[in-house]
Amino acid sequence: MQERPWEKFLTARDKEVFATSGFGARGGFGKRPALLVIDVSYAFCDEKPVPILESIRNWHTSCGEDAWLAIPHIRTLIDKSRERGVPVIYTTGVRRADSWDGGSWRWKDARLSDDGEQIAKSSRGANEIVAEIAPGPHDLVVLKQKPSGFFGTNLASYLTLLGCDSVIVTGTTTSGCVRATVIDAFSLNYRVAVAEDGCFDRAQASHAINLCDMHAKYADVVKTAELLDYLGTLPAGQFELPDGQPAMA
Repeated sequence: MQERPWEKFLTARDKEVFATSGFGARGGFGKRPALLVIDVSYAFCDEKPVPILESIRNWHTSCGEDAWLAIPHIRTLIDKSRERGVPVIYTTGVRRADSWDGGSWRWKDARLSDDGEQIAKSSRGANEIVAEIAPGPHDLVVLKQKPSGFFGTNLASYLTLLGCDSVIVTGTTTSGCVRATVIDAFSLNYRVAVAEDGCFDRAQASHAINLCDMHAKYADVVKTAELLDYLGTLPAGQFELPDGQPAMA
């Protein structure tokens, strides 16, 4: 069996605890999932694969080249979801130009004010979703200001409108906005799956250990290939998605 990303970080005691505690059971996939793409924007990915220590000099929230290892996996999940008519819902941040509404982010982010300077130097917006996985006309985009895609947003109401019973979560950061979204989805009694190779973080240890913790308690953390197989079993066209037509004048 292939080693999971977190195995190398666990002590012998940790492994024994997980083996005997009962945590980490498979929760199973739902019948009506939505694919969530969390915060895959230029602020977290940069404009091309760049070593992280170079990238964070500019985009201080960047995850560097690890973002660009995950993006092709996210792309395949988006393509398969669209093929089967499964909802694709993106989240990205929104903030005033003066960052007044940054709120508690300002207490923990010493470089928050750098964002405006980088945006001025770039042709891309910090919260613009990267072009390689850009939203299509039938997809939904949720704007947020805090880690969870659910907090203070209309994500839960969209899932209700769509009749979803489960979510597949991808994106960044694994330890931050992905985890927060997963825990809120779990708390709302959705079945949750996480694409192990479709998530990324700026710290590799944080990425691995948070995958471990989510798999133990809140979600089924599985490879993209397994999720593609699952999506392929779903009946096509079971959701009433936005038609993507421009609004009438």
